[in-house]
Amino acid sequence: MASAGSEQSASERFSVTFVPPAAQAVRELMEATGLNKADVINRAVQIYAFLEDSRRKGNDLLLRGPDGETERVHIV
Repeated sequence: MASAGSEQSASERFSVTFVPPAAQAVRELMEATGLNKADVINRAVQIYAFLEDSRRKGNDLLLRGPDGETERVHIV
């Protein structure tokens, strides 16, 4: 998700250590989606960037359940 006027650069390698709950979430997402670790993490970072950009613009994140009830989500 490049912002307007920015250029996409070549791939970049990062070395990070995940806390146990995050590592478990990556494993669960890999199994649920069939994606590899890099793709799961790339998608997660892009989604987080989108949500943070939306939050800065004053938008709320709402989830609507199957019953139609909405719930505001706060990311801290």
